[in-house]
Amino acid sequence: MAGRPGFSRTPTPVLHFPAIGSTNAEAMARAGGTHPLWVVADRQTEGRGRRGRPWSSPAGNLYASLLLVDAGLPARLPQLCFAASLALYDAVRAITGIDPLRIGLKWPNDVMIDGAKLAGILLEGSTLPDGRPVTVIGMGINCAHHPADTPYPTTSLLKAGYPTEPRALLAALDAAMLDRLAQWSRGAGFAALGEDWVRRATGLGRPVTVRLGHRETEGVFEALDPAGAMVLRHADGSREIINAGDVFPSAHVG
Repeated sequence: MAGRPGFSRTPTPVLHFPAIGSTNAEAMARAGGTHPLWVVADRQTEGRGRRGRPWSSPAGNLYASLLLVDAGLPARLPQLCFAASLALYDAVRAITGIDPLRIGLKWPNDVMIDGAKLAGILLEGSTLPDGRPVTVIGMGINCAHHPADTPYPTTSLLKAGYPTEPRALLAALDAAMLDRLAQWSRGAGFAALGEDWVRRATGLGRPVTVRLGHRETEGVFEALDPAGAMVLRHADGSREIINAGDVFPSAHVG
């Protein structure tokens, strides 16, 4: 994939901590300095997922946050979750050689192995005093451990049969992330990126339940819209655009 001015093919600088509260918080605190930048920790004491949920962070997994400044127009920055999940998919396949039938992507940014969640990806943003947008892409990737007390199945690379050192995975992830950022091209390349995502998607064309805050809705995951939202077709034929939510398989909608 051809490069784009502004994204070097040299490895991204890495700031490593044996332990830290949150790699996302540390990356955000460094937004006025060098970027892009990976902030990596062997373990986190205050790791968190979407909606502020705690994220189990024992040593042996990869906890890494990528700091980007002025990566694109603010309205397009949420699309980076698709670039991140594709990059992680690419990195896992490159380092393990896993059968593509075993690995897939669940909307909007979960990487799945054998139908279980391998990693969490959390995007957070802010704005510098000079007006430039800041995006931090946080990833918690289960290399050696996975939580058991979750409402959905989880897995690790070790459980899947691929013992993987976090440092080796980070190197593969950095290379893949640079490629996917170049493809995204500040949002101009999202159509092609979205097509790549759809080809790796699990649940597309199948019934799903989507939890939206205080309500649930069901339907068939029909497509991605041009901005990356889920197009959900209800049993009555109506369609709903879902911009954010937790998605689970469902057997209730035909």
